[in-house]
Amino acid sequence: QVQLVESGGGLVQPGGSLRLSCAASGFTFSDDTMAWYRRAPGTEREWVASISGGGNPGYADSMKGRFTISRDNAKNTVYLQMNSLKPEDTAVYYCYHPTRGYWGQGTQVTVSS
Repeated sequence: QVQLVESGGGLVQPGGSLRLSCAASGFTFSDDTMAWYRRAPGTEREWVASISGGGNPGYADSMKGRFTISRDNAKNTVYLQMNSLKPEDTAVYYCYHPTRGYWGQGTQVTVSS
């Protein structure tokens, strides 16, 4: 069965960095586009970034230049490097498989001094 397990969230000060990881299993990872979404308190889940099986990335406008999505097909893992974090980046971040419609359990990111 498909499993997506996120890790790497935590508490970070404004301006800091975090790297999220999503370990995938149960499908041919290298073939498939993967994505990150996030949900801030009281808001709808929003798209953050996607990466194709071939490694082509796409980003939401508010994340461009600060966030980088990447993948290691040998490790079946997709990453989200987040730099210059702001308090408004506080959210639960989810790994998502768009084609199969599977979500990970989410990892909390809190940006606060």
